[in-house]
Amino acid sequence: MTDRPRLLILSFSPLRGDARILKQIAAFSESYEITTCGHGPAPDGVGDHVPIPEDLAIWRYDRALVVTRQYRRAYWSNAAIAYARAALHGRNFDVILANDVDAVGLALSLEPRHGVHADLHEYAPRLHEELLRWRLFVAPFQRWMCRTFVARAASWSTVGHGLADEYERRFGFRPLVVTNAAPFSESRPTPVADPPRLVHSGACLRNRHLATLVEGVRSTRSGVTLDLFLTPNDPRYLEELKELAARSGGRIRVNDPVPYSELNQVLNAYDVGVHILPPVNFNNAWALPNKIFDYVQARLGVIVGPSPEMADYVRQYALGVVTQGFRADDFACVLDGITVGEVTAWKSASDEHAHALSGERQVGIWKDAVDRLAGVGGAP
Repeated sequence: MTDRPRLLILSFSPLRGDARILKQIAAFSESYEITTCGHGPAPDGVGDHVPIPEDLAIWRYDRALVVTRQYRRAYWSNAAIAYARAALHGRNFDVILANDVDAVGLALSLEPRHGVHADLHEYAPRLHEELLRWRLFVAPFQRWMCRTFVARAASWSTVGHGLADEYERRFGFRPLVVTNAAPFSESRPTPVADPPRLVHSGACLRNRHLATLVEGVRSTRSGVTLDLFLTPNDPRYLEELKELAARSGGRIRVNDPVPYSELNQVLNAYDVGVHILPPVNFNNAWALPNKIFDYVQARLGVIVGPSPEMADYVRQYALGVVTQGFRADDFACVLDGITVGEVTAWKSASDEHAHALSGERQVGIWKDAVDRLAGVGGAP
């Protein structure tokens, strides 16, 4: 037996590969008795785990119920939610940390003694607003969950200030901001190649317009190279990118993804991490993704498009440069003038600010919020 508070970390994601969940586990493992509930096997460092079958995807809500706006029935009949609800029945928790909008209703129904903290990884109602079917059918359902469940949580967090502003404006609660910062690494900057080596890591999604990076490198007058490490979210788009890269004369390579535990070492061999994300929806416009912090911990320079939150970090810490726009020629214009000297300075700035921009500085915000709910360490 233990007298530590009982914390459930709930997420409808593959927990062992979810960097944000792993940071939550690390933040609470010493002070709380942790149970996790999500897809896949138990992550390291937890006392108990309730697995959700991987074929029960959270996005599979009954279409007819959603279209006819029978939202309560749609929510509770979701196979993943119903399974987790039954599997967790009868268990008692002091606090539940519910990840993303879909998890909050279930967390509230479990009636944790001191309440629910909702960690919102995106601004859910506008996640895919570029799609008409999303705007007509899914967005109203997401707004219902925010009003009905999320607003009733005891505390909240999200990944950036733009998203926090929108949650407050639309639903009346103000999330704390906990960025997707990577854990501190003892890496050191590597010597800059001539020409510099560019890298991008992340999901292969069409609405990220990754072809912009490929076309920008193909059209620049400089001799920079680009390596893409992509998860196969959209296999057809991945094949299109491979075909584009094949016409680059060997300057662009599309690689298989690497485990997150190995990513820092792989990235450290490059010079500049790049991410140009057109604002095709609200979340893209206000994105502050983990890859920016991954690039810093790998001691790389950073090139981003004029996305407000990413651009602010790059400029504030002198990590690299912000392109004028989101097109391939805007990217190529920056690459045309890139020098070994300035890339060296960018990598030095990442090294200088790696501690300040590390995940360890961020997870304390979660810890303080949950400790306040649980009354740990004298917190009210």
